[in-house]
Amino acid sequence: MGGAPRRSAMAAATAPSSLLLLAVLFVGWAAEYGDGATELHMHAAFFDRNGDGVVTPSETYGAFRALGFGFSVSTSSAAFINGALGSKCRPENATLSKLDIYIEDIQNGKHGSDTGSYDAEGRFVPEKFEEIFAKHAKTVPDALTSDEIDQLLQANRQPGDYSGWAAAEGEWKTLYSLGKDKDGLLHKDVVRSVYDGSLFHKLAPNWNSPEKEKLIREN
Repeated sequence: MGGAPRRSAMAAATAPSSLLLLAVLFVGWAAEYGDGATELHMHAAFFDRNGDGVVTPSETYGAFRALGFGFSVSTSSAAFINGALGSKCRPENATLSKLDIYIEDIQNGKHGSDTGSYDAEGRFVPEKFEEIFAKHAKTVPDALTSDEIDQLLQANRQPGDYSGWAAAEGEWKTLYSLGKDKDGLLHKDVVRSVYDGSLFHKLAPNWNSPEKEKLIREN
């Protein structure tokens, strides 16, 4: 993908400030969503820079820029993601733009032709996650090559589910560009960290609003 950052996800994973941020924010998300807080909520909440529970197109764009993507990729990603999810992920009494994504309803945006590693409520499913590598990590155990990701995408395609195909390909290609190592391998622990959004915080620890910065300092 043009404009993708060239960085080592494994090296970035050592940043203690990003781990602190994730821990602090999870407490806030759990309080907001109660016992219904899921890994998918955590994944989506990275994009909610001001912490108001809604992801606007400008926040999606800004998050991609913070992750190191260029203008064109960030713009097209914001248009695609908010365009696809905005109308699906909103409560009945919503008053904001149909391009805004309400995190409380993010599970409604779950698409087909995926790995099944999120269930219908957005909870992480370890058994389905393990299947990814058991079936497709043939070159190196617990890691995927670019070709193996293509095979994974092909294997998960449901007939006629073109929007699901596009969403799955966009997600995995973006993840590969962010998380691959110098040998072109996407390791299992890196993939796991995207499901709860912790990979994003490791790669873009400064993607914080003033409110979140204050929360970190207070904790």
